[in-house]
Amino acid sequence: MRRRRFIGLVGGAAASATLWPLAARAQQDLPVIGLLHAGSREENAKRLASFQKGLADAGFVEGQNVTIEYRWASGRNDDLPAMAADLVRRRVSVITTPGSTAAAVVASAATTTIPVVFSSGTDPVALGLVTSLRRPGGNVTGITSLNAELAAKRLGLLRELVPKAARYFALVKPTSELAAPFVRDLLGAAASLDITVDVLNADTADQIDAAFAGIPKSPGNVMVFGPEGFFYIHRARIADLALRGGLSTMFDVRDYVDAGGLASYGSDYLDLMELTGNYVARVLKGAKPADLPVQQATKFEFVINRKTARALGIEIPPTVLATADDVID
Repeated sequence: MRRRRFIGLVGGAAASATLWPLAARAQQDLPVIGLLHAGSREENAKRLASFQKGLADAGFVEGQNVTIEYRWASGRNDDLPAMAADLVRRRVSVITTPGSTAAAVVASAATTTIPVVFSSGTDPVALGLVTSLRRPGGNVTGITSLNAELAAKRLGLLRELVPKAARYFALVKPTSELAAPFVRDLLGAAASLDITVDVLNADTADQIDAAFAGIPKSPGNVMVFGPEGFFYIHRARIADLALRGGLSTMFDVRDYVDAGGLASYGSDYLDLMELTGNYVARVLKGAKPADLPVQQATKFEFVINRKTARALGIEIPPTVLATADDVID
């Protein structure tokens, strides 16, 4: 080997050895977001994109000036505590739980020092996440959709959609933090409308199947679903079971309707995810969660699947169609 070429190789290797540690240090110096979620990445792709948009709008782009450590439980909520503990050990800059109430509860219990930014489907004060909406007072703040408290509105809309409903059912995940407020509001609304609602429980996929199997097949039966990430994972399966069973369904988010459910009413989840990303960015810039009031959803949408309505033999009243924010054909 010629001497000049040998020196060049040595020099190049030395330069590379110098550059790699610099690059590694630069990567390590980026703030790290720990994202904890009870669902899966695949099922939440659109929501994750909206969260990242909220971050980017506030100046943080993943891989450029911020790193995100993802922890997806994929429906195995029992895995969440270990995942949260791992993020705490890694000393991430902030933990966020966009669209996952179960993850929010676990994250807030895992640390009193690392900031936690949640988006929750029910009252975060009742959950014990914060002491006050206006002044959270600790290391936790975020966004609330209050979807669990909209059960009365959904029941009323379902009654307008199917005015001659024979029987009303509701499906909840009994171990969910969202179950109790949903059932409380639903039964209160049902009593005021002189409606009897049979509440069914499902904690597993097999129990979802069993719940549907136990409902008499009738075109006059309707079902309202509790807001729950576990059901969201199985939304296509639920829509199919409902259609085959002749059940008219009402959900909390439009994704179920996109999958074949009849209707949904609730907060605009993509907007909520953007707000969550923006709040995480504010914390990364130095804002303290204790000083950031919990934001409440301001955008709501009523969505109807007209194709599903036709399959169920439902004639949607013109007055109901006129109030829908979107109609899927």
